[in-house]
Amino acid sequence: MSHHVTKTDAEWRAELAPQQYAVLREAATERPWTGELLDEHRAGLYTCGACGAELFRSGTKFDSGCGWPSFYESVRPEAVELIEDTSLGMVRTEVRCANCGSHLGHVFPDGFGTPTGDRYCMNSIALSFQPDAAQSDAAQSDDSGV
Repeated sequence: MSHHVTKTDAEWRAELAPQQYAVLREAATERPWTGELLDEHRAGLYTCGACGAELFRSGTKFDSGCGWPSFYESVRPEAVELIEDTSLGMVRTEVRCANCGSHLGHVFPDGFGTPTGDRYCMNSIALSFQPDAAQSDAAQSDDSGV
């Protein structure tokens, strides 16, 4: 697949922290229960940590108990690229950002009780979070003592 964002490894290394580079560009996995977005419950949008492309809405996030942020669908089917992954002696489906090709995690057909039955198991470090404007405005009002 051709990606809209194309950079050299040197450019990615200069832009990303070492752990981000390992996950996003080398398909590493962060340890479970350590990601800062695991317990994020505000309304908002999850974007690619490498290129900023829109990937998941907070309304599709659910607690799967797996130790990584889980979603039952992406913002649009074409927002992510699904690739067969036969590493580790099993068949899984890798999820990559369709905009830049960065590794995000894997999708599994065990999202029981969700509308799609899917569990997009994403690395927190591969994502950024943008709270909805209304939530950001409310937080600023609370901080100002109003």
